[in-house]
Amino acid sequence: MVLWSIISSPRASLSLQQVLDLANMYLEDARKAIDPNIALVLCHDTEVSLSQVKKAAKHTNDTNMREDIASIYIELGDFLETQGRKNEAQAFYKKSMKWG
Repeated sequence: MVLWSIISSPRASLSLQQVLDLANMYLEDARKAIDPNIALVLCHDTEVSLSQVKKAAKHTNDTNMREDIASIYIELGDFLETQGRKNEAQAFYKKSMKWG
């Protein structure tokens, strides 16, 4: 089956704060997901959103933005740890230290 998008991703038009909000929404939905595979997809979407913010945040001295990124990484690690994915959780904890 070939899939393509009818609507192009408007993610590029979002502000950095909106992308952080989107990452938080993905993570919140991952916590609510009953199916662990869906939860992992949502965790991946969280990480993709964070990677977009990180590119821009590297060139800013906005400490609130950096703290928000670190906080989401910690929460992502906490969630993955509850799912028994300790290696991934540790990787996100390490990433959080770079930002917080």
